[in-house]
Amino acid sequence: MQSKLFHFSESNNIEEFVPRPVQTPSKRPDGLEWLNGPLVWAIDSWHQPMYLFPRDCPRILLWRTDQTSAIDEERYFAKSEARMIAYVENKWLSRVKSAVLYRYELPRSSFNELHDAGMWVSEKAVIPTSQEKIINMAEKLEQENLELRAFDSLTPLKAAWKTSLHVSGIRLHNAVDWTD
Repeated sequence: MQSKLFHFSESNNIEEFVPRPVQTPSKRPDGLEWLNGPLVWAIDSWHQPMYLFPRDCPRILLWRTDQTSAIDEERYFAKSEARMIAYVENKWLSRVKSAVLYRYELPRSSFNELHDAGMWVSEKAVIPTSQEKIINMAEKLEQENLELRAFDSLTPLKAAWKTSLHVSGIRLHNAVDWTD
């Protein structure tokens, strides 16, 4: 069975997703600069918990891989059975828990998989096939088996990128004291 594709928004009235450049261009490897250009972005079902947050919320998400070492698992997951752990700043915690999001399901036909943390892109406009309002974020995160952790700063988690875990950072330019 193919995974569904979704786009999350705080807006409830999107009738068509039109390709647009990213708001904050990322440093891309040679040949992938086009990912900063006009695209419609989607996320697959398994990775959707990465986007169960207010859009501008800086966050770091971790999950185990086949290569995850016992040391890394113990350090970052301890005794947690969660499939993902999301770290946010304390100042964002109440906004995360009270967020109202809209999950749009998108047809797969024009999307191409990036083979990177469940991300898909389309260079064509896309009309959503459905929309779901998500109002109890704490409950939704729990349903997705995501453990939420909050700290004053995400900066100490930079070392996670040097582990055997998968690490995704989103909107880190909005984090306190974050530098590349």
